[in-house]
Amino acid sequence: MTTQDRLDRMRGVLGAVLVWFAGTLLVLMTFLVLYQVFTRYALGSPVAFTEELVRYALIWTSFVSAAYAFLHRKHMALIVVRDKFGPATRRGLIIGSDVLVLLFAVVVLVVGGTMLAISARNDYSALLGISRGLVYAIAPITGLAITAAQVLNIWEDLTGVPMVAPEGTD
Repeated sequence: MTTQDRLDRMRGVLGAVLVWFAGTLLVLMTFLVLYQVFTRYALGSPVAFTEELVRYALIWTSFVSAAYAFLHRKHMALIVVRDKFGPATRRGLIIGSDVLVLLFAVVVLVVGGTMLAISARNDYSALLGISRGLVYAIAPITGLAITAAQVLNIWEDLTGVPMVAPEGTD
């Protein structure tokens, strides 16, 4: 198995994990909202915990989906300026933006998110009674996923070999 095959497999596995996690969270949110509507309008007694749980699931889904978008280069990008340059400059801009995203993921999400999660570990949510550190732990987790995605993207930028996820992995 070549290095390229290993990197392709890593991208595929990471993508599959992210898709599965985000999809599970979306299904969970859907059922929680339906349950909330049912208890509010059919039973006349709404269940309060669902609002907080849906809010946390939405935050987690956003982070996980962002990691997936960076992994497959599906994030928003302003290509109007980049496309005005020649191939060499364009390649440099792509590598530069990938390095900036990598630095952001490491410094803000991994380091900052870890510090936030640790500092909030003794702060508990009002309705669920769970540690907010647990809620905030998604930042460093997805920061690691974005870091891995950007390392793969930068490798692709430097080698010129596009990575393709193995069939059926995401």
